[in-house]
Amino acid sequence: MASPIRLVVADDHLLFRQGLKSLFYSEAEVTIVAETDRANELPMLLERTPCDLLLLDLQMERNALADIESLAERVPIVVLTASEVPADAIAAIRKGARAVVFKRFAVETLMDAVRTVAAGNVWLPSSLQTQMAAQLRRPAGNALSPREEEVMRYVGMGMRNAEVAKALDISEQTVKTHLGSIFRKLEVRDRVELALYARRAGILPESDK
Repeated sequence: MASPIRLVVADDHLLFRQGLKSLFYSEAEVTIVAETDRANELPMLLERTPCDLLLLDLQMERNALADIESLAERVPIVVLTASEVPADAIAAIRKGARAVVFKRFAVETLMDAVRTVAAGNVWLPSSLQTQMAAQLRRPAGNALSPREEEVMRYVGMGMRNAEVAKALDISEQTVKTHLGSIFRKLEVRDRVELALYARRAGILPESDK
């Protein structure tokens, strides 16, 4: 049996944290290993607590957007938010969060988000996927090469540059060069937009959609 996904929960509402514990109680595949109601405690907490994912409330004693970039270097982040303002959720993804879960729908969607991020992929509510995908248009006359499409597919599956390089038997620098070309051709700004484009274009394997 696989080891459970170890979660750290950062949320300043005690009732919501208790609700998360109830939600995960019957899920053998996850376990909460630590919790905090203070964003400023997170770096030290993560340093001393081995974990696989951080569930981070976007609105704590300060807006957690300022913390996501540095925290995402330590652990994959699933953002929890009561706000359904698209700009905030998209900003969180751009800063490095791997998923955004609206608290209003947490009971229905949180486990799916946790499983998806633990598998190395990005998870977004369908409403956000639609909004971000609507911004992506493939410019005419800028077709990707077969190698660039391979790189895009692997990045869309959540693979890092080193993993893509190994899969294609090329150097990491070559992967970076291909990504730069892909970003220019498709007019996407980052790996998240590229992954969303790959999904929208039907480029990902069926099991990864």
